[in-house]
Amino acid sequence: MTTPPDHSLRSRSGGDPGGTALSTRPPEDDRRPGELTLRELLRWVWRQLTSMRTALILLLLLALAAIPGSVIPQEGVDALKTSNWQTAHPKLTPIYDKLGLFSVYDSVWFSAIYILLMISLVGCILPRTFVYWRGMRAKPPAAPRNLSRLPEHALYSTSDGADAVLERAQQTLRRQRYRISVQDGAISAERGYLREAGNLLFHLSVLVVLVGFGLGSLYGYKGGVIVVKDNGFSNTVSQYDDFDPGSLFSADDMEPFYFKVDDFTADWLTDGPRAGMARGFDASLTYQESLSDPEKSYDLKVNHPLSIGNTDVFLIGHGYAPIITVKDGNGDEVYSGPTVFLPINDTFQSIGVVKAATAEPTQIGLEGEFYPTVSFSKQTGSYYSLFGKPVDPMISMLVYTGDLHMKDGTPQSIYSLDKSDTTMLTKKNGAPYRLDLRPGQSVKLPNGLGTVSFDGLQPWVKIQISQTPGKWIALSGVVAALIGLLGSLFIRPRRIWVRAREEEGGTLVEVAALDRSGGGDLTGLVGDLVASLQRTGKDET
Repeated sequence: MTTPPDHSLRSRSGGDPGGTALSTRPPEDDRRPGELTLRELLRWVWRQLTSMRTALILLLLLALAAIPGSVIPQEGVDALKTSNWQTAHPKLTPIYDKLGLFSVYDSVWFSAIYILLMISLVGCILPRTFVYWRGMRAKPPAAPRNLSRLPEHALYSTSDGADAVLERAQQTLRRQRYRISVQDGAISAERGYLREAGNLLFHLSVLVVLVGFGLGSLYGYKGGVIVVKDNGFSNTVSQYDDFDPGSLFSADDMEPFYFKVDDFTADWLTDGPRAGMARGFDASLTYQESLSDPEKSYDLKVNHPLSIGNTDVFLIGHGYAPIITVKDGNGDEVYSGPTVFLPINDTFQSIGVVKAATAEPTQIGLEGEFYPTVSFSKQTGSYYSLFGKPVDPMISMLVYTGDLHMKDGTPQSIYSLDKSDTTMLTKKNGAPYRLDLRPGQSVKLPNGLGTVSFDGLQPWVKIQISQTPGKWIALSGVVAALIGLLGSLFIRPRRIWVRAREEEGGTLVEVAALDRSGGGDLTGLVGDLVASLQRTGKDET
């Protein structure tokens, strides 16, 4: 039996079958129909990534991704607020933590969107820049064969020669800043090239804004601190309550300034439908830009930051610090001074703790609430605050005795009390022993534990300090984006053609115009040009 020849082994060039043909065949020939090579796949991915549609989608995703950062408390902005939120939402906290929602702007997914958007914009802008550059250097297109087919056109006859008409048309169009080309007895004129430049400037500005924000997040920092009236702050990392540095931040770049809070005033509305609301806050500061500089004064207000070098100081919050004194059973003063209480609602009802770790015969802890204008609810049987102005202030605290774990070296918040090894003080009937004190009042604790007094009230302010190296870059990008957007909206690219043909009895002149932006009325433009040509011709005659 004779075996039929295997035609599948023949080479594409028609050579004899054999190993040589198989070894020289390109690897791509072994692909299945429709299969992409790695190079083709990467090229397709690059085209999709650098398309304008992808850039717009990524820009929308970036805006959506920033929403959790403004809604959910961020660890780098206010660690205490974040901690309180996590305590109030124990079920959501593990999920949010895995998703990085407590540090949105440092998360992997936010950074991925950010970087992809920058790559997409670069891929969009560079090719369009070359196209625009070639368009700027190109001559206006030649006049169509039949100008009467254009939407806006005009036709008239004149006794002037064709060369004279075209010369007058050139002069008139140049005065109107058209770029002109003369071809085959016709003038082609075009203007409005800056419209495309406006589009490019807008997209380039978005990239500049992203670069500015990126530099700020890499080399800048943001921190917060609570400062009680008559206390000061030095701009060192150890002085901050919350500190969020950039990845490339160096402590050597911090401005060596100092400030002291001399006073704080709030203007409260006491009547009308908005009674109880504040309409103005003012913190009076004394500051030095460095130890060798003289002291200066500044009234720090909301949205009116103090700028020291490249650092901005903002007023973002305030509250009250009751002055509390604790004496132990031996009569020794074991705690004294303003104690920061943190507000929990709009009426500045606040929570706070006192830790007297050196008290004898046992440590004393106080935990409770402060009411700027106290009132009592018969329905709930509890105190509450009417509004934030301290008209009738009062503190109400529970007493705990035992080990507060202040001496074992375990870090803990100054705004919370470790009650794991303490006992709450109770009355004989088993009810909690509660201290209700107004300014100037003092209470003697039972069992010879000591005394607690409410000596006065001091305001505190929450200060945010930030250094953003790229803010001026971002601001310039925003301004440039507005300029580019205005240019792309209001600049209209237009083309005008003028053709003059000498015939028996005179010269036939055709004028036509085209608006490349797809809008605008060109009737007046064509009419004005025809009138100018006719008028100029009569003047010359």
